[in-house]
This record gives sequence, C-alpha cells and structure tokens, in this order.
Amino acid sequence: MIARLRGTLIEAYPNRLVVDVQGVGYEVFIPVSTFDRLHASEGVKVDLRTHLHFSQLGQKLFGFASEEERDIFLLLIDRVSGVGPSMAIAVLSGVEVSKFKQCVVSGDVAGLSKVKGVGKKTAERIVLELKDKVGVTDTWQDAASGSVSECAADAELALIALGYKQVDARKAVRKILDADPAATTEILIRGALRGLQG
Repeated sequence: MIARLRGTLIEAYPNRLVVDVQGVGYEVFIPVSTFDRLHASEGVKVDLRTHLHFSQLGQKLFGFASEEERDIFLLLIDRVSGVGPSMAIAVLSGVEVSKFKQCVVSGDVAGLSKVKGVGKKTAERIVLELKDKVGVTDTWQDAASGSVSECAADAELALIALGYKQVDARKAVRKILDADPAATTEILIRGALRGLQG
C-alpha cells in the first residue's frame, strides 16, 4: 500500500498530478483543494498523503495535502453507501473540510447538495450515515470546542476510519490518556488498538 509520496511535480493539473519519486512518475488523482493548497506547478516539491484504491477497472492512487482531507475521503468511501472515490473527490473539491464537518454536524443537507455532482439524496445519505451511524460528529464537535485534545480527536478519527464505533474508540483512547496524559496520537492509536483487539 502506498500511504505517502514525497517528490517533485512533473505534471500538474487541478484534478491530477504526476509526482517524480527517484525517477518513477506516480499519477495521483487529487481534489481541487489539494491543488490549491500545494500551489501546484511543475518543479514544486510535494509531500502527499495517499490512498491506493482497487476496483474492477484497475487501481488509482489518490493524493491529499493533509491527513484531514484523506480521513474525510476514507470516511466517505468506506462508510457512506453509494459514495465512491470520484464522488468523495468531488465533495472535497466542492467544499472545505471545516465546512463539510459543519454541514454534517448540523445536518445541513442543502449546503452539501450545492456541491457539484452531489444531489439531495446523496447529501442526505452522507449526513445520515456519518452523523447517526458512525457517530463521527461527536468527535468533530469535541475537537472544535477544545473539550478533547487534538491528539485524542485524531486518534478517535483514525480508529473510526478503521471501522470501530465512535463510542468504543473514545473509551479506548481515554483509557490510554488516563495512563499517559502526554501521549502522542501514534501512541494513543497503538494503545487503543491493543485494547480494542484484546
């Protein structure tokens, strides 16, 4: 699995990059938000978080300027029925991550359905499945209010993206934090996984 790419852009388009990594050119499909954040143009050095997606049509590498963008992408394709990589990229291209989170937390179907390619039914499904079934909105709200540290929120979101329920993820992370209040995100994820699998 390719999780990260560091290299030099040899081609840059709003929806696609080619990144040279030690003489190998990787084609990476990106949201417009990533293109804008990177100020993408040929010769620019980039560091992308990636997801390699396999389908019946082959494989595609998707790239993101931040962990947050990749996390939203993975939540959409893994947790929302009927949303594939192309739709998830369209969502990230059409709305900032913070605005997307606000729409889901507040149930703003109209705001999400304004994104090009996302109809009302898809927007309703995104809100329903992320807010009610996955429970990710509690973590987003707590992180925004500061009632949970950024490390704890990141660890919870990573566990949710791996398929754990929000309630279980939060309990496991809190257990590690109680033992080690200065734990990093990586330590929290590892410890919580041990607790959840044990």
